[in-house]
Amino acid sequence: MTEIDLAAEFPQRDGLIYLNHAAVAPWPRRSAEAVARLACENALQGAWDYRHWEATEARLRTRLKELIGAASAEDIALVKNTSEALSFVAYGLDWSPGDNVVTNDQEFPSNRWVWESLERLGVTTRCASIGGTSDPEAVILQQIDDDTRLVAVSSVQYGSGLRLDLPRLAQGCRARGVLLCVDAIQSLGALRFDVAKTGADFVAADGHKWMLGPEGIGLFWVRPELRERLRPIEVGWRTAESIADYSQVDWQIARTARRFECGSPNMLGIHGLEASLSLLQEIGLEEVERIILRNTRYLIDNLAEIDCELLTPEAPGRHAGIVTFRHPAAPPAAIAAHLKAKEVLCAIRGGGVRLSPHFYTPRADLERALAHVREALRLA
Repeated sequence: MTEIDLAAEFPQRDGLIYLNHAAVAPWPRRSAEAVARLACENALQGAWDYRHWEATEARLRTRLKELIGAASAEDIALVKNTSEALSFVAYGLDWSPGDNVVTNDQEFPSNRWVWESLERLGVTTRCASIGGTSDPEAVILQQIDDDTRLVAVSSVQYGSGLRLDLPRLAQGCRARGVLLCVDAIQSLGALRFDVAKTGADFVAADGHKWMLGPEGIGLFWVRPELRERLRPIEVGWRTAESIADYSQVDWQIARTARRFECGSPNMLGIHGLEASLSLLQEIGLEEVERIILRNTRYLIDNLAEIDCELLTPEAPGRHAGIVTFRHPAAPPAAIAAHLKAKEVLCAIRGGGVRLSPHFYTPRADLERALAHVREALRLA
């Protein structure tokens, strides 16, 4: 690992144990400083040096390209959030009455409701039930029929922490002539990701979870040969091929992924996320992944020792940064309330208590969190 002072990069207040990166992550110090510098610069001189801001935007696209293994930075669209990107797919494709989309019953609402909203176009949603199965990919692929146009899944499920085998799903989809759309918000920044190896047709993710960036900025990637099949549902000055000619009459839509960007960019978010990714990439995603999986394995092993029921799969390759558990002696809400009282930030998701440490989370914090879980069970 590159020698970085993690305590300086994450100056969280004393006593706080932050195990909620699957929701909204704290920013590294460098990200907060990048946003503060931009705000100060704007206050002093407005957009006088806008080209400098554009250079940061270009660096962010390059970092995102490297994060997902895209062929070009021009393949990266900067979006407000995952939901916006998924809507681009849902309302950008041409549908016919009778078509269907396959998803599953563990998805976050953003990756269910957008497809269900297509019902008015005659498109139905088929929901695979993947709880309790050791082969969720098979269950999902079994839902595909002759009318299926697209399969929509998360790389890692937000509640259970189940990690799907995306290459296997992609292979099954491609054999059936079906598109694969991946919500990667719970894996980008936590796990290595390669769009070519993954086989996805569409990838979307916010920056405010494992990428450690601000809310309101994320990425959208479309397999380049599919780009023109996806009709833009938002149009503005940035969607044009010639972005600086405001008087053009016969304008053309951008050939790059910028065709999915409507108007003025979120420069505050861009500066924050670019700084956050600089930290992750200095450390190296292989190392980040290794430590996160070490942290989750530590939680899994220790929660099992105190007879907690793990809702997150224990098998290697089936989990990422999320560990969700429950215990027969106490409701999840009671455990979570006790943890919050002890300044352990977690969440109630998927029928249990969800813990989500990042690579910089000290082992001592995990030990203290587990001690508070044991205390909550004694008090139940």
